[in-house]
Amino acid sequence: MVIQLGQTAETRRVFTAADIQEYIALGGQTPVDGAVPGPLVGALFSYLLGVRLPGVGTNYLKQETDYRASARMDQLLIARVEVVRLRPEKHLVDLRTTCHSDNGVLLCDGRALVYIEDAQL
Repeated sequence: MVIQLGQTAETRRVFTAADIQEYIALGGQTPVDGAVPGPLVGALFSYLLGVRLPGVGTNYLKQETDYRASARMDQLLIARVEVVRLRPEKHLVDLRTTCHSDNGVLLCDGRALVYIEDAQL
């Protein structure tokens, strides 16, 4: 796979009451007022990095996320990753991570660092 500066991947997801109940059953805290727990929003980035960009063979090294607004249950969330820096000599890729609501509100913004040996950077 060839990884290029500016390359993006996106996924869309609606978390339902059933999803939140499964999260709680696995040991998560009960969310306040119908909010989607941060780890579920963060999982959207894990999915994108491991499956879409860079994809299979990606080693997730670091994630920083600044939550700016609450994601709401039954609301369409749009998570996106964008390649912002390539360090081919170290096989490292820096990505910006964002999640917006379907009405355009920025819910969280952050960065991810991944190691991928098999990609062409």
